[in-house]
Amino acid sequence: MMLLLLIIAGVGVVTLLVIVFSSHIRKYAAGGVCNCTARLDGKTALITGANTGIGKETALDLAMRGARVVMACRDVEKGEEAAASIRAAYPKAQVEVRELDLADTCSIRAFAQKFLREVNQLHILINNAGVMMCPYTKTVDGFEMHIGVNHLGHFLLTYLLIGLLKRSAPARIVVVSSLAHNFGWIRFHDLHSQGSYNSGLAYCQSKLANVLFARELARRLQGTNVTVNSVHPGTVNSDLTRHSTLMTILFTVSSLFLKTPREGSQTSIYCAVAEELHSVSGKHFSDCAPAFVAPQGRSEETARRLWDISCELLGIEWD
Repeated sequence: MMLLLLIIAGVGVVTLLVIVFSSHIRKYAAGGVCNCTARLDGKTALITGANTGIGKETALDLAMRGARVVMACRDVEKGEEAAASIRAAYPKAQVEVRELDLADTCSIRAFAQKFLREVNQLHILINNAGVMMCPYTKTVDGFEMHIGVNHLGHFLLTYLLIGLLKRSAPARIVVVSSLAHNFGWIRFHDLHSQGSYNSGLAYCQSKLANVLFARELARRLQGTNVTVNSVHPGTVNSDLTRHSTLMTILFTVSSLFLKTPREGSQTSIYCAVAEELHSVSGKHFSDCAPAFVAPQGRSEETARRLWDISCELLGIEWD
């Protein structure tokens, strides 16, 4: 009985402290803020997965800076709803929605073909869309969903648009990764998790692939005036956890300690617009500042091997 009373008392004290210091907790959890006031008038930005979460907030911010923002979304209806809400918040917003399913290379190629035919400049590409901890499923092309969407889909999209980015230089590519890359390993012997599958590890592998891709692409783009950086947006309270009931419950309970989508978008925005980053490439950022990269994310050998395998899987040659 005494133990139970002590536990109840302890929970009460913790709850009281959280309530008392909630404003300080929120301020700390919010993280870094992009204070750059740069305008993007006359610039074109493309954001994948811009119909919700940090993608939508990023689209709103860039639109408010004067950019023409193309929102590439798998669900066009939800994309149009997001675009309408952006226009409601900022009537001058130049936003448009285009269909893009990163789980289908035919959709990616069709998107790029139409985009290149109708858009003559691209200054900012933000590879933002992603899936997290979903049940074992495969993309249309037979890739495991995490590595297929988070890495290979964006790899192909960037490949198809890289010529336009070079012609539009100075241009920037932002790859949304995660702190989870620290816990990832590229399983070259079983890249698609056919031997064994753990949704968390598959997600971590894909986020490590994002970091490696950004670093290797930056190396290959030296001298082109096109920069590439990866970002960790923070732990954001969004619908990315929809495939995991446990994670959804955990995020709901601890929402006070999580970033809002707007707060989570700040580092992507920073890497897309900050003047001081005009020549910075191949780096990783979090809270609008340089961030630690795990040793496996700094391996040039792993990055080049992943690059070659990605090209082979996608049937492309990218030198």
